[in-house]
Amino acid sequence: MDAGYITFIRNNAPFLLAGALLSFLSSFGQTFFIAIFGGEIRTAYGLTNGDWGLLYMIATGASAVTMVFSGGLADLFRVRTLGIWVILALGLACIAMSVNTATAGLVFVIFALRFFGQGMASHMSVVAMTRWFVATRGRALAVAGIGFMIGEATLPLIMVWLKSFTDWRTLWLWFALACVVLSIVIYNLLRLERTPQAEANATATTGLGDKHWTRAMALSHPLFWLTVPGIVFFSAFGTAFWFHQVHFAEIKGFAHLSLVAVFPLGTIALAISTIIYGWAIDRFGVVRLMPLYILPYVAAFVIHWYAPNLIWTAVAVVLMGIAGGGNGTILSACWATFYGTRFIGSIKAAAAALMVLGSAIGPGLSGYLIDAGVGIEVQMLGYAGCFAFAAAMMTAAARLAKAT
Repeated sequence: MDAGYITFIRNNAPFLLAGALLSFLSSFGQTFFIAIFGGEIRTAYGLTNGDWGLLYMIATGASAVTMVFSGGLADLFRVRTLGIWVILALGLACIAMSVNTATAGLVFVIFALRFFGQGMASHMSVVAMTRWFVATRGRALAVAGIGFMIGEATLPLIMVWLKSFTDWRTLWLWFALACVVLSIVIYNLLRLERTPQAEANATATTGLGDKHWTRAMALSHPLFWLTVPGIVFFSAFGTAFWFHQVHFAEIKGFAHLSLVAVFPLGTIALAISTIIYGWAIDRFGVVRLMPLYILPYVAAFVIHWYAPNLIWTAVAVVLMGIAGGGNGTILSACWATFYGTRFIGSIKAAAAALMVLGSAIGPGLSGYLIDAGVGIEVQMLGYAGCFAFAAAMMTAAARLAKAT
C-alpha cells in the first residue's frame, strides 16, 4: 500500500470506517455466516439438505424482490438515517433467530437476515462509497469492503469454536447486541456526512454519454443484461459452496473446524486483491478490468471438484478470494461509471436484487441436487462452466461500454 493510499485513508477515515462497519455487519445476513449454524438449524427444525435449501431459497428470493422496491430509498435518505434503521432491524432479526422455534417462522427470520444484512447493509455501504467519492471511488470501495473481509476471515472460525461450549441460539443474542452498539458508532462517525442529501443532485456525476441514467434507462440497455450472468452465477454458486460447507466437509472427509480453518486464507487473498483492484480501477478504469475477475472462480471450482485433500481445497479458497476482490469492487464501480450517481441507489438496488436472487437459487438448486444424488463435488464442474460463460459475457459488456 503506497503513501497516497495511506493518506487517502487517514483523510477520509470517518466515512471509510462507517462504510466498513456497514459491510462488516452485513455478515450476520450473509450465507457464509448463516451456514455456520446450518447443522444446528437442520437438526432443530428437522430439515433435510433439500428442505433447508428450499426454505433458504424462498426467504432469500423474497428479500431479492423487496430489494428492487426498497433499494432506491438510498437515493432519498442519508446513510446516517437509513443505515442506522437498517442495522437496528438486522439486530431484531438476530433476536428472532434466537427465540423462534417454528419452521414457518424460520422463513421470515431468514428473510429478515438476508434483506437487512446481505441486502440493505451492504447496499448502503456501496452506495455511500460510490456517491461520496469520485476520483478515488475504487480505493473507497476497497477500503469499505475490508469490513466484510474481517467478518469472513474471523467469524466462521470463532463461531465454530464458540458453539462448542455456548448454545447457538444464545450467540444470536450477542449478534443483536453488536448491531446496537455499532449502530451508535456509525451514527457518531457520520455527524457531518460527506455529501448531504440536499446537495446530492448538485454533486452527482454523469455516466456514459454524459447522461444521468435512471433505472428504467439502464434496464432498457443491453449493457446491464450482459452483466447479469456474472452477477447471478457468482452469487448463486459461490453461495452454494458456503451454504453446504458442512456437507462438503463430510463428502471430502474433512472435519468442519479444519475446513473453516482454511477460510482465512481466502480472506487474505480477498483483502489483497480488493486493494489491488481498488487501485487498478482508479489507475486504468473499470472497463478494462471487467473481463478478468471471474476467471479465478473457474479454476477454483474445478479444483473443488478434484481436491483429494485440504491443501487443494485451500488453493481453491484462495482463488475464490482473488475473484471476490474483483466482484466487490469492479461491479460496484461499474454502476457509477456507466450510469452516474444521481440515481445510483435504485440502479444498484436492481443489481443487488439479482445478486440476492442468485444467492437464493444456489442453495435451493444445490440442495435439491444433493437430495437427488448429485454430489456437491460433482456440481462444482457445472458451476465452473457457468463462470466461464459469465466471463465471456463480461468481455462483451466491456466492449459495448467502450462503444457507448
